[in-house]
Amino acid sequence: MGDFFTLSVLVATAASAIRLATPYLLASLGETIGQRSGVLNLGVDGVMLLSAFFSYWAVLETGNLWLAVLVGLVVGLAMGILYGVITVGLSATQGISGIGIFIFGLGLSDLLFRQQVGTPKPVRRLPNVDVPILSDIPHLGEALFQRNLLTYLAFLLVPATALLLSRTTFGLNIRSVGENPQAADSLGVSVERTRFVAILIGNSMAGLAGAALVLQLGIFQPNLTQGLGFIAVALVYFGAWRPAGVMGGALLYGLVNATVLQWKALGIIPVSGSDLANMAPAILTILALIALARRVHAPSALTKPFTRH
Repeated sequence: MGDFFTLSVLVATAASAIRLATPYLLASLGETIGQRSGVLNLGVDGVMLLSAFFSYWAVLETGNLWLAVLVGLVVGLAMGILYGVITVGLSATQGISGIGIFIFGLGLSDLLFRQQVGTPKPVRRLPNVDVPILSDIPHLGEALFQRNLLTYLAFLLVPATALLLSRTTFGLNIRSVGENPQAADSLGVSVERTRFVAILIGNSMAGLAGAALVLQLGIFQPNLTQGLGFIAVALVYFGAWRPAGVMGGALLYGLVNATVLQWKALGIIPVSGSDLANMAPAILTILALIALARRVHAPSALTKPFTRH
């Protein structure tokens, strides 16, 4: 255990935690926007899987990493249109619709991978980009300012999302239709349009999360996310529907994951037979949600279809 508490190992663990937190943070921020408008999307994991596959396939075919990022974003947007039509246009039950999107993404990504690729093949990863001056800070620079561009984007989106929700007219509309859609409608706010746009934003960010996941790993395999999208949904509750809280949850989850991986590398816990250690991040999330359940207030209209009276 003493080997873990050395400066070099702690810095490496922190750097790994930030990298691991990136897909969670992107997906959770998008889900935050959707839920603040009153829409729960349990299909995040399926969106991430499908976006991850198409991003991987784009790199495999072209070698262009930024085309792969764009492809992931577009796939997420397309899935958002599908989910928006189902839940907003057809007023379908959000929970069931979300599970349907998840199953669709899981099945289609698996089918396409087996037909188009067959066996996992490594591809280029997103390169790290050093931030001038800041990356030269001893230890801190290595952990925080030598990251890939999607990681920087994810953390920049935290204040951007907070500003969007608190300081813009569109953000006010999002919050109003999530709390009291009838009142918002009476004031001339289009509940359907606002929710539809929020869904598109949320799914596009889930698409970016899928691209970030596969381009950080440099490989794709069936069920690559292993439930990551569901954890991202849970982190919205953990963060009490606030971007800063969501970021804290993503970092905590990433840190627990990184610590488990580092302990395995150091031989502190066995690489095999450590099921409890592997479950630690999920257990932590469940315990945190139980502790917070009575202390946070979900948007009042969350999961409730809007019907004009």
